[in-house]
Amino acid sequence: MVELFISAFITLFVVIDPPGCAPIYAGLTKGASNAQARNMAIRASVIALTILLFFAFAGEELLGALHIELDSFRIAGGLMLFWIAFEMVFEKRTQRREERAEKIASTPEVEDVSVFPMAMPMLAGPGAIAAIMLLMNEADTVELTLAVLGALVAVMLITMVSLVAAGPLIRLLGDRVEAVITRLLGVLLAALAAQYVIDGLKGSFGI
Repeated sequence: MVELFISAFITLFVVIDPPGCAPIYAGLTKGASNAQARNMAIRASVIALTILLFFAFAGEELLGALHIELDSFRIAGGLMLFWIAFEMVFEKRTQRREERAEKIASTPEVEDVSVFPMAMPMLAGPGAIAAIMLLMNEADTVELTLAVLGALVAVMLITMVSLVAAGPLIRLLGDRVEAVITRLLGVLLAALAAQYVIDGLKGSFGI
């Protein structure tokens, strides 16, 4: 139970990437008051958690309705996570997020960024959805299910705190430290993604 909690926590933390989302959120809410920024951070985290909980419980049934094998989804999810890791290591993910942030910021009618782009696709994106579905598949008892859900809630709480403290956090860490952390998390995510692909291939070919 403890091992699954730690594994789930690390996986979700790396995929959702609170340290990477914080500077983008700080840029998106630059013109907002402290109260507005705090409310949007809380709202974005709650909405993202709701989306991930939906896929955690109904994702497998959705795949079944589409006649998609779980091992196939495990391989696809692993490749998707590996691509995210690649972008993190080579700073492509940060660049894409910044471009998206600039696009949203340049649209004057967009004020509330809690739903888009923060809740989805930045927090509850394809990678996070794939990760929570794969983790829930490993939880075959009530205790293990609670461990995965506990890890998800813990990561989302950390994400909420990171977003609320986005401005002061970026001033404290600086751009260089944030870049180093993102690259280290990317390497760790690449290893986890490779394991997902290996497990999917083993299940598909009965190895």
